Amino acid sequence: MTTTSPATRPETAPQQPARPLWWGAVDGLVAGLLTVGLATLAAALLTAVGGSSGQPAPIAAVSGAFIDRTPPWLKDFAISTFGTNDKRALLVGTVVVLAIACAAVGMLASRHLVAGLVVFAVVGVIGAAAVLTRPGAGPADVLPTILGTAAGIWYLSRAAAPSASAAGAADPGRRWLIGGAVGAVTAFAGSYLGGDSAAATVSRDALKSTPVKGTKLAIPAGADLEVPGLTPYIVPNADFYRIDTAIVVPRIDANDWKLKVTGMVDREIEIDWKTLQGKEMQEALVTLTCVSNEVGGDLIGNAVWTGWPVRELLAMAGPKAGADMVLQTSIDGFTASTPLGALTDDRNALLAIRMNGEPLPFEHGFPVRVVVPGLYGFVSATKWVTELKVTTYAADVAYWTPRGWSATGPIKTASRIDVPKAGAVVKAGAVAVAGVAWAQHTGISKVEVQVDQQPWTAARLAVDASIDTWRQWVYHWEATPGSHEVRVRAYDAKGQVQSPYEAPPAPDGATGIHVVTVRVE
Repeated sequence: MTTTSPATRPETAPQQPARPLWWGAVDGLVAGLLTVGLATLAAALLTAVGGSSGQPAPIAAVSGAFIDRTPPWLKDFAISTFGTNDKRALLVGTVVVLAIACAAVGMLASRHLVAGLVVFAVVGVIGAAAVLTRPGAGPADVLPTILGTAAGIWYLSRAAAPSASAAGAADPGRRWLIGGAVGAVTAFAGSYLGGDSAAATVSRDALKSTPVKGTKLAIPAGADLEVPGLTPYIVPNADFYRIDTAIVVPRIDANDWKLKVTGMVDREIEIDWKTLQGKEMQEALVTLTCVSNEVGGDLIGNAVWTGWPVRELLAMAGPKAGADMVLQTSIDGFTASTPLGALTDDRNALLAIRMNGEPLPFEHGFPVRVVVPGLYGFVSATKWVTELKVTTYAADVAYWTPRGWSATGPIKTASRIDVPKAGAVVKAGAVAVAGVAWAQHTGISKVEVQVDQQPWTAARLAVDASIDTWRQWVYHWEATPGSHEVRVRAYDAKGQVQSPYEAPPAPDGATGIHVVTVRVE
């Protein structure tokens, strides 16, 4: 029997204690922040030097790709739940999901380094793929995502390596602080640089001092009843609803803007900003309505739009026989299918450059958007418009059509009670019940109000300024104590009453009677 003396017995290497899993989660979060921050900054710089015509920022690209694949029911849920904050909610949701994924990858890497790094790389590949799906994207657009992902992998590989575990066993806070600070600073810098284009702002400001070539519109007295609580006849730009598919608002230098007319035309036409500025402008009162507007909803607004009639541009191109649709295209890839007749008849369909006398806000389409009376926005009101393709409904489909929505989208007659609000408590006696009614490009002839089960009674209408706008109304109600239901319905200029049957927004606009419950004391 042999023995080994203590001096010669092999020694077992000391084992490093396993790091807490939450350390790995924090490392994953910091790696994700580094990735997003550096990618956002690189994307802003790439866009600034003219190296991108797509959307190279990964968070915006992923959110945009998600919107493109959103089923109609989810779109309706987002709009009904978050209203005009739906895009902000999507961005927040994207960041939360990414944070959870990065934390999970960090925990995986703390136990199985190679597997964690592979999964992190896969997340980066998904982000790069989303970038390539954006309109106008090119190979260079994936470089920011690749750069950011490489930085995240480098950080995670060093943070999760066994040597790092030993060195940082006492306090990993220093690397978290440095990595997080770099990620946060670059994310802020990228968002700041990418959130505004100096040239776009200068070109918009220049329009403020440019005189309008054309006649000014006079709004008749009495078009606004000025009832307290009633939505104003003209909605201020800052309060106007915004619904579109752009996660990041395009900020376009007007001097770089061009619009081409293609497809079934005798001559393809392209105009630039300078050419458009030289045209005789028109002012038109037009109420825009989103097809997602619920009964009694607020996704509707009225404004004075200034622009050049679309029919004059199309006349220059010469649409060919058989064409029945114009496929409008936005710089963000959105498309709308507009009946050719709605753009060539005598209605005020405009290439609008001003809204309520001011240059279009960036959020509402600067430098140029399309405004078409009588049609829901999803088939007509394209912002940041870059192309009008004359075609047919048989040959082309627009953004929302394959997602189950109507291809034409004429606006339905509807009405809304603005005051008193649902659930309001009012004093007995004279109460002003007021709201708006609309049947764009047809006009409103009558509005009636019903309290409980009493007979329908005519309301007083404001002066009719245009058949293309909503019309205010007011009904003077002698309110008695108790709980009451108040309803409203409208008639169009042809005497047709709005549909009383309840229908959801999809596929071609909601119908039903707006009802509010009011308590009288």
